[in-house]
Amino acid sequence: MAVDCQVTCDLLALAVVEGRGCHGLCYDSASQTTIVHSGVFGMDTVKGNMGWIEVVCGPMFCGKSEELIRRLRRAQIARQRVQVFKPAIDNRYGETEIVSHSELRLTAVNISEAGEILEKLDPRTSVIGVDEAQFFGPELVEICERLANLGKRVIVAGLDTDYRGVPFEPVPELMTVAEEVTKLLAICVKCGNPAKHTQRTVQSGERILVGATDAYEARCRLCFDPGVIEPNLFAGKEEDGDEAPVSESKAQP
Repeated sequence: MAVDCQVTCDLLALAVVEGRGCHGLCYDSASQTTIVHSGVFGMDTVKGNMGWIEVVCGPMFCGKSEELIRRLRRAQIARQRVQVFKPAIDNRYGETEIVSHSELRLTAVNISEAGEILEKLDPRTSVIGVDEAQFFGPELVEICERLANLGKRVIVAGLDTDYRGVPFEPVPELMTVAEEVTKLLAICVKCGNPAKHTQRTVQSGERILVGATDAYEARCRLCFDPGVIEPNLFAGKEEDGDEAPVSESKAQP
C-alpha cells in the first residue's frame, strides 16, 4: 500500500524540531522505492520491497522500550500496520502491553518463545516490534532475518550485556546482522556519569531475574562492580539443604 509521503516528511520536520530522527518511511508503489528517514537530516533510498532490522540496546533504565514505542508509534502515524511482541516472563507492568519506565505504553502480543512470532504474525503487518529481546533464545535472530528477508521492518529492543557485564544473547548477534544499531546510555545512580552497565542489587545466581528498581540500577564503568553477585555454580546443592557460597566483590582497577 502506498503511504502519503507528506505524512512521513511531516514526521521528519517534527523530528528536527525535537532534535531526534523520525525513523519513518514512505513507499511509492509505482517506482517501488522506499524513502527511509533514519536520522535528523539523513535519508536513505531503498529500492524494491526490502526489509531490514533495527536494534535498540543498552543497560536498564536507558530508554530502550521508550525508543521502541516511539518508532512504532511513528510507523502507526504513517499508516503502516504494526504488530508488537513481548515475552510472557516479563509481567512487571502488564500482560498485554510493553511499558517503559516512564510509563509509555503500547499494546503487544504476549509470547513464551520466539517461534510464536511467526505463528501470531498477521501477513499484512509491515512493521514488527520485539521488546526485551534478551528473554528470547538464539532462535530470535533467525526469525528476525527471515522477516526482514520477507520485506518487513523489524525493530528489536533489549539488553546487550547482563548483570555481570557479559554479552547477553541474542542481542549481540542481532547487532551483527542489523542494518541499524542504536546503543543508549543510562545515568549512573552513584556518580551521575553516563552508564553502560546494569548492576544487580539483590542476591541471586540466576542469569535471568525479572525486576526493576527493586533489583537493578544503572552504573557507569567506574562504579560498576561485576563481582557483587556471582553466578550460583552450586545451585544444585541448595536443593539438598546446603547453602551456596557468595563470591566476594572483585576490586575495580
